[in-house]
Order: sequence, then structure tokens, then C-alpha cells
Amino acid sequence: MMTTKIEVATTRVELARRLDAVRAAGKSIGLVPTMGALHAGHLSLVEACARQCDFTLVTIFVNPMQFGPTEDFSKYPRTLEADLALLSGHGVGLVFAPATEEIYRPGHETFVEVEQAGTPLEGRMRPGHFRGVATVVLKLLNLVRPNVAFFGRKDYQQSLVIRRMVADLDLPIEIRVCPTVREPDGLALSSRNVYLSADERRRAVALSRSLRLAADMVRRGTRDSETILSAMRNVLAEAGGIAVDYLVLANPDTLQDVPRITGPTVAAIAARVGKTRLIDNEILGE
Repeated sequence: MMTTKIEVATTRVELARRLDAVRAAGKSIGLVPTMGALHAGHLSLVEACARQCDFTLVTIFVNPMQFGPTEDFSKYPRTLEADLALLSGHGVGLVFAPATEEIYRPGHETFVEVEQAGTPLEGRMRPGHFRGVATVVLKLLNLVRPNVAFFGRKDYQQSLVIRRMVADLDLPIEIRVCPTVREPDGLALSSRNVYLSADERRRAVALSRSLRLAADMVRRGTRDSETILSAMRNVLAEAGGIAVDYLVLANPDTLQDVPRITGPTVAAIAARVGKTRLIDNEILGE
């Protein structure tokens, strides 16, 4: 099958020139921000974007501002050619793949803090992470000025931070949060899954299995949070080799713990399987 070569812009000037032409043609613009190392989860966002918008733009930028000093920025997979090949045939009009200095010019000293949404869970475990996320997303939204931007629900807290930022700063952009894409055995797709050994990959499925158990318990009428959390911890313990950073049942808007399930509730987990840190979540009681 023939693949279509995708146009790539690497500078702000190239990006602006191309988007000016798109707007002059009266087309709506959809944005899918990524850090590359693309997989089927990213493609689901691209396909959702292509269905809703006239022009689909994908950004590929490994953002140094959202990595802590002990995290895997230098090792994060950078696979631009493979990413472009994967995107071919999915209706992508342009890929913006800038160098770091194109996004953070010399002397950059302005950052975005989303306080309540960005404080618990990942905010506690990874100080400064959401400052980096919010800052780069705001910069990309300003550079692209899309009608709609697409994010995945696997990064639930990230999507909450971005939705709050867009609302608070009155940005005229719709934020679409699309469902998590999973492997047939339930493991949420993630660029970091490539770090898992075969044995770690087998054990990692316990994360999604614990979330499915929580959803089943709620459907069967269990409402006490500690009862549900205890059952989830048992699933993780039985798998072995999983170090849990957090496991919570929380209000989906504030991420504050809830003692009982009285409405839609986010079950969120972050854990290390071997040296690989994974996150996952499920909305209970929908």
C-alpha cells in the first residue's frame, strides 16, 4: 500500500504560514498534541480529530519542562520517522515537530500553574510536572489557535488541568477528551510500555484488572470506598512486583478522596512495574 508523505513544519514561521493558508480557505483546525513514540492510542485521537475538523495538525515535541531531574527525559523514545509513517493515511494535514529552542527561546521565564487540579496525585508525586504540561500546552494552543484540541483520558489529571486552564484563561478552544485505548488484555496503551520486560508486561495487566474489579463492584452495589480499594490492593499484591505510588477513589472534578461512591467517581492508580512507571484510571458509576 502506498503511503502519503506528510508535510512537516519545524519552525514557528513555517507553522504560521501553513495555518494562515488553512484559515484563509475557511477550514476548521484540530490539534492533537503528542510527545511522539506514537501508538494506536494516539491514532484514535487523530481519527477523532479528522472526523470533527477539516484540518488535522499533530505536534510531536518531547517537552523537557514536564520531566523532573530524576525522570527519563533523555531516554524518552524519539521516533520521528516511525511516527510519520504511522500517521500516514490518517488524514493528517501537518506535523509540527520543533526543536526545544523553537518552543523555549533564550530567557524563557514564564510558566503556568493550575493550582487545585494540579496539586494532588501526579502533582504530589512529580513536583513541577503540571507546570511544564500547562505551559507547553498553552504555548501550542497559542501557536496553532485550533478550534478543537484532543487529549486522551488515560492521562486523566492532565486533561483536568488543561480543561481548567482553558476555562480560567478564556481560551476560545474546545477540549475533547477521548476514551483510553487498551490492549486486548486490558493494559492501557502508553509510550512507556516499551520499557517493560515480558514478565513485567504480564504483571502490569493487574493495574487495569484492579480498575475493572472496582467498576464491577460499583455496578453490583458496593459503595464504601475502603472496601473497593482493599479489593483493588489485593489484585495488585497478587500480581507481585508492583510498587504503588497512589491508588484513590476521587471526585472527578476536584480529585479529592471520596469515602463513598454517590456519583461518578474516578479510580486512579500510579505504580512502578520494575523501573517503569505506569498510570491508569476508570470512571466508576457512570
